[in-house]
Amino acid sequence: MSTEGKSAPAKAAARPEHRPTGPQAGPHGPKPVEKAINFGPSLKRLVGQLRPERTLTIVVIGLSIIGVALSVVGPKVLGWATDVVFDGVLGTMMATMAPGASKESVVADLRAGGDDGLADLLANSTAVPGAGVDFERLAWLLAVTMALYLVSALFAWAQAFLLTGIVQRTVYRLRRDVEAKLNRLPLSYFDKQSRGEILSRVTNDIDNVSQSLQQTLSQLMNSLVTVIGVLVMMLIISPLLTLVALISIPVSMVLVAVIGKRSQVLFAQMWKSTGELNAHVEEAYTGHSLVKVFGRQREVEQVFAKRNEELYRAGFGSQFISGLIMPVMMFVGNLNYVLIAVLGGLRVISGSMTVGDVQAFIQYSRQFTQPLTQIASMANLMQSGVASAERVFEVLDETEQVPEGEGTLNPTLGEIRFEGVDFAYDPDKPLITDLTLTVEPGQTVAIVGPTGAGKTTLVNLVMRFYELDGGRITLDGVDISTVSRRALRENIGMVLQDTWLFGGTIRDNIAYGRPDATEEEIVAAATATYVDRFVHTLPDGYDTVIDDEGANISAGEKQLITIARAFLSDPALLILDEATSSVDTRTEALVQHAMSALRKDRTSFVIAHRLSTIRDADVILVMEEGQIVEQGSHAELLAAEGAYARLYQSQFTAPVS
Repeated sequence: MSTEGKSAPAKAAARPEHRPTGPQAGPHGPKPVEKAINFGPSLKRLVGQLRPERTLTIVVIGLSIIGVALSVVGPKVLGWATDVVFDGVLGTMMATMAPGASKESVVADLRAGGDDGLADLLANSTAVPGAGVDFERLAWLLAVTMALYLVSALFAWAQAFLLTGIVQRTVYRLRRDVEAKLNRLPLSYFDKQSRGEILSRVTNDIDNVSQSLQQTLSQLMNSLVTVIGVLVMMLIISPLLTLVALISIPVSMVLVAVIGKRSQVLFAQMWKSTGELNAHVEEAYTGHSLVKVFGRQREVEQVFAKRNEELYRAGFGSQFISGLIMPVMMFVGNLNYVLIAVLGGLRVISGSMTVGDVQAFIQYSRQFTQPLTQIASMANLMQSGVASAERVFEVLDETEQVPEGEGTLNPTLGEIRFEGVDFAYDPDKPLITDLTLTVEPGQTVAIVGPTGAGKTTLVNLVMRFYELDGGRITLDGVDISTVSRRALRENIGMVLQDTWLFGGTIRDNIAYGRPDATEEEIVAAATATYVDRFVHTLPDGYDTVIDDEGANISAGEKQLITIARAFLSDPALLILDEATSSVDTRTEALVQHAMSALRKDRTSFVIAHRLSTIRDADVILVMEEGQIVEQGSHAELLAAEGAYARLYQSQFTAPVS
């Protein structure tokens, strides 16, 4: 084994100092909202998510048009029914005024008497003196109206059914894309984001997008079609009254634009505050034991209260301001209704319109303003949904990790070479510079040094958790950047300092290293790593269910399970990052024997702070500030009386009292 290298001074740790661990992480805390959401492009992109459903969307639009058209015709037919009743009343009145006289003579008598208004009303009507109400025609018209509304409702039901499927499939694809994107993001992205913030985007924001699409698309589609259909019918009945009704549109649009612009900012802030609050709660819950140990409950509660207050203010402001749209639109609509009713009444008196047409027009004016009001009332839902969609799109737009190589990797020797490797977490603070290192096949290489020296960084580069800034790393002569990460990691077993278990049985957690392992192989791995010894003290043995935090077993037992997992996977290259840090001294001695068997005939990297655990390593590397300052066996380094000797002696020197 040989090494050559130099490193610029750096204070960066193996895990960078700027790596956030919660909502307060980072040198300056969370970034404030710099601007309001980019509503137009984000809305266009959100609608674009429906593209795979375009055929069904066209069908839904067709159903909406037919259903709305049938319901729009209803008021006109009811207007005809009203005219039948009104003409019958006028016919009875004329027969009473002048029995046996014709309509023309009755009109002439009224004009002679100076009653031109009533004369015009009778002249323009189709009433026949003495005819009364045509109940047969009235019943037919009412039956037609009922049929129109019934068929319209059936079309509306079919539209809603299909639209629900469209929205849910669209959101399903969005969740799938976000999940796939998270798997393609580099580890550095997760270093800079708190878990609660990421979870909020993946869960809360996508759920909000789903609700917004579900509630707005159907109403929006029906409202737009209704506005067009009603406008056509209003023009047919009376162009003059239609012009009056249209005056409310620009007024409404101006009011909605003014209110909506302000609420967009608050909705963006509301969902950002939701993510920050979730991040804080997740962090405080995960570390609740630590919070209690250090007596920081009050500080945690204060941070929660602050973030909860921020969310309250943003949520109240956004909902209140956007909620003003509905009453403002209703007010404008009521003014429009009064104006149409007055003008319509005057035109009936003048004989320019029938009572049925005025009744139908008033209904249409209500139908005309109602969808406009609905569209306005949906503005808060749309703004909220688009704000959430933009947060999801930010994840989808993140720069992905370096594309996968297509080469193959079949390690047979386990030779690792670092050739002129450069790496930095922060471009302004280089950590490793021009590192050249060769690890011979089958060697056990121990890496030691002070915190922040770059020990874990070195093995993270082998795993391709981070990409190199320069140089290359080869495994058996193959550049690891030319093969897929999956192919690389399938040949590497890793036991981390921070143990990770998922909700499931102990058997499942061990078999995670090799899902197709037999029961005998699982038990053999557990026995070799001394898991079997404590498993039999548990009520259900290997079927004991542990939660995702492993709270019902000790820290040492958790670490033993992760070691058994690596043992079962039988990797070509083994990486142990403080693998025995949580076990007691006696168990550590037993695990060391198991690790010796595991490391046999395979290349191994062992990161350790307890120098007593790596005495049998073939080569020990001593790192300081990303630079390998010493290398050799345990005995050689002690004899050299350098950095390793000082570290070793410091662990066995009692503190001066």
